[in-house]
Amino acid sequence: MIEYIRGTLEELTPALAVVDCGGVGYGLNISLGTFSALQGRKEVKLLAVEVIREDSYTLWGFATRSERELFLQLTSVSGIGAGMARMILSAFSPAELAEVISSGNDRALKGVKGIGPKAAQRIIVDLRDKILGLDITPTQTMGAAQTLNKEVQQEAVAALTMLGFSPAPSAKVVNKLLTDNPELPVEQIIKQALKML
Repeated sequence: MIEYIRGTLEELTPALAVVDCGGVGYGLNISLGTFSALQGRKEVKLLAVEVIREDSYTLWGFATRSERELFLQLTSVSGIGAGMARMILSAFSPAELAEVISSGNDRALKGVKGIGPKAAQRIIVDLRDKILGLDITPTQTMGAAQTLNKEVQQEAVAALTMLGFSPAPSAKVVNKLLTDNPELPVEQIIKQALKML
C-alpha cells in the first residue's frame, strides 16, 4: 500500500498532479481543494489512496488527511465511486462537507452533479455518525485571484471537461460566472460551476 508520494511537482491540472519521485512520474487524481493547496509549490507530499479494479489501477492524491479520510468514507457508501467522491470533494471543503453531512443537508449534496435524492440520503445516513469521529479542519484559503479572464475561462472549462462535463455547457456557465464576478479565481469558478451544471 502506498501511504504518500513525496517529490517534485512536474505537472498540475485541476484534476491531476504528476509527481516525480526518484525518476518515476506518478499521476495522482486530485480534487479542486488539493489543486488549490498545490498552487505555486514545487516540492510536494501527497497522501495517497490506490484504487485497484480488474480493468484499471489509479492513484488518488490528497493535500490533507481530512480530505483523504472523507474520500475513503464517501467511497464506502454504496453507489459512490472514486470519481463521484472527487466531485463531492471538489464542490465542498472537508469542513463544509462534514457540516453538510452532520446537519443532514441533502439539498446541498443534491447540488453536486450526479447526486440524486437517494444517493444524498444514503451518504448522510451512512456517514453522519462516522463524520463526528473525524478530526476535520478547514482547508487552506484559496490562492490570490487571477486577473487574466481568458486564461481563467480556458482553465476552468478544461477542468470541468476533465471532470466529465461537456465543453459547451461548461463554457456557458463559466462565462456567466466571470461576467457576474470577473475577479473570481479559477478554483471558485469551478466550484460554483459544479453546483450549476
